[in-house]
Amino acid sequence: MAPRVRFAPSPTGHLHVGGARTALFNWLFARRLGGVFVLRIEDTDAERSSEDMIDGILDGLRWLGLDWDEGPKVGGPCAPYFQSGRLDRHRAMAEQLVRQGSAYYCYCTNDTLKAKRDAAQRARGAAAPGASDPSAWRYDRSCCALTAEEIISRERDGLPRAIRFRVPEGTTRFDDLVHGPIEFDGANIEDFVLLRSDGHPTYQLSVVSDDVEMKITHVVRGDDHISNTPKQILLYRAVGAEVPRFAHVPLILGPDKKRLSKRHGATSVTEYARQGYLPEAMFNFLALLGWSPGDDRELFTRDSLVAAFSLEGISGGNAVFNPEKLDWFNQQHLMRLATGELAVRLKTSFEGAGLWSDSYLADRRAWFLAVLELLKPRAKRLDDFVVQGGFFFSDTIEYDSAAVDTHLRAAGVEDHLAALDAALTALETFDPASTEAALRAVAEARGVKAASLIHAARVAVTGRSASPGLFEVLALLGRARVHARLVAASRLLSPSPS
Repeated sequence: MAPRVRFAPSPTGHLHVGGARTALFNWLFARRLGGVFVLRIEDTDAERSSEDMIDGILDGLRWLGLDWDEGPKVGGPCAPYFQSGRLDRHRAMAEQLVRQGSAYYCYCTNDTLKAKRDAAQRARGAAAPGASDPSAWRYDRSCCALTAEEIISRERDGLPRAIRFRVPEGTTRFDDLVHGPIEFDGANIEDFVLLRSDGHPTYQLSVVSDDVEMKITHVVRGDDHISNTPKQILLYRAVGAEVPRFAHVPLILGPDKKRLSKRHGATSVTEYARQGYLPEAMFNFLALLGWSPGDDRELFTRDSLVAAFSLEGISGGNAVFNPEKLDWFNQQHLMRLATGELAVRLKTSFEGAGLWSDSYLADRRAWFLAVLELLKPRAKRLDDFVVQGGFFFSDTIEYDSAAVDTHLRAAGVEDHLAALDAALTALETFDPASTEAALRAVAEARGVKAASLIHAARVAVTGRSASPGLFEVLALLGRARVHARLVAASRLLSPSPS
């Protein structure tokens, strides 16, 4: 049977790198086997959920190209499922479990539970100083022992009550598709709450109710959910549903081997988009964080990743997020991106820098694409085309003071540049070969090293000490702009009149 998987983020935060990788693994698994990828927004925490976070999650998934297959139709593509719209189904499951004896009403108040927990902690502390552990206390099942008459009396009095699951004795075991066999002793699992006294379902109930109704066959999620798995397996069994297969994916760590967080830089997927990364590169990079194709391949297209992916390729060890490796992936995908497509994607960056012209995709398109081809090998992110090539797109250039001091203020440079300007102006053809021949002839005639004149000319026309090949730069700038910049550099070097 084709798998049915889901990505179920909570809109209480941004779509971070770990969540995006989980979504990607689910998507790849579904696409590889012709299955269904479901997006379910778990927005039952009304106080912490927000529309902005929902929009951010959807924007991040769309940027990565992770399209989902089911959900209510709203105009065009399917909208995601929203858990908050399914609360009646969750409550119905809880009541069903009470009727069949798998769950029971709990009338204990928060104050009562706190008092019991504190008393147990004091008792442990007195018996073994320093060994108290609040998490070791488990509900004592006092309400599980209520008689039918006692329950009727409490119901008649309208006492608030939660619904707790009755954890059976024995061991709950499952074969994790990443970690292998895992088991939990029921003696260490308290009777957990399914429905709170305010009528709101807990995570454990909601996720199982939705997974059962959506016929989810595989649950691929982070390692931090392993402790939830035995409770959910017990719920699946209690309602007579088939238990899905579980694959728990290890955490993503920062370069310092600590859990990835804001201190390691951007963790929101949309932030990486704003920083100039390509979705193809992030897609490729995330896929290899904890997964391997079984060989030494690193560069993949979306289609080749779909063809290669399997859950068996997920590693049991934590993956390390390496920003330098992400930059490398981005550079590789930039080089493989068709230059015409690159031009379209750069529009936003150029507009932000005030350098865009619609002519770059119209009558000046050939020139624009030639400039991008020249800049491509030096660019790691989309913004690098503006930062490193801004001198192509503006008649005003900014001079790097260190470059000016090193290459333009040496003795005789002003005269050398004037001679170069005259030689370039006289050329019949203004292309890389002719400009190089002219510069080398000027250098030889004036008894200077060609390299020194190349450095000086580069600073004069770009403002920088580093750029793509000078002669390709000169040809793309054109004769008139090169002349204007050599003249401007001479003025820069000339002493101001007193």
